[in-house]
Amino acid sequence: MEYKVGDIVKLKKPHPCGSLEWEILRVGADFRLKCMGCEHQVMVSRKLVEKNTKGIRQKNA
Repeated sequence: MEYKVGDIVKLKKPHPCGSLEWEILRVGADFRLKCMGCEHQVMVSRKLVEKNTKGIRQKNA
């Protein structure tokens, strides 16, 4: 899968706020993700994001 800044990824496990969707803010060895529910930001390794991604879509789609 190709990840781009601004894309929305749907992960397998929900954030504690209940949201499954995250916006990609940074791409590299680590990803910076922003929760679409509560806007909390986290840094996650690329390996973990690739393993736990259920779907990907563009932000305005």
